[in-house]
Amino acid sequence: MSDSAITYTLYIQADPSRVWQALTDPALTRRYWGPSFETDWAVGSAMDWIERGSRTSDPGQLVLGCVPDRLLSYTWHTFSPQWAATAGIDEELRAELAAAPRTRVTYEIEPVGDTLARLTIRHEGFEPDGRLIGMCGQAWPMIASSLKTLLETGAPLPGQT
Repeated sequence: MSDSAITYTLYIQADPSRVWQALTDPALTRRYWGPSFETDWAVGSAMDWIERGSRTSDPGQLVLGCVPDRLLSYTWHTFSPQWAATAGIDEELRAELAAAPRTRVTYEIEPVGDTLARLTIRHEGFEPDGRLIGMCGQAWPMIASSLKTLLETGAPLPGQT
């Protein structure tokens, strides 16, 4: 982790197409993370975030890159009052997060031999030493571990959804 980016790499006993499916299939995303995404995954398409019964739509939530089984990139979500209410975030923190520059997440998937995939998650564009990078820096290892556990065992880590 730098002062403006988080990079996390893990190895998953699954082929790249299965990792891709876990990143893009709403039913799988919900299982290991909680939110799901509604989009067609075409570059430039909008993404709706659905989390805890709340939908966040914003023209700034976009797919930035999409190469099936290899690369997925999108802008990080909008910190709306509806999202904050469902996430238990107070208005002061929500306003601080909303005022920060929009960040982006990129997943790179690489095959490693016949049975492994290397997944590199890069979340960048944070304000140096801002609160958002600290929150995301704590969240990404758990999200990535839950994704890995789901693909390798069939069940996510407890408490992730």
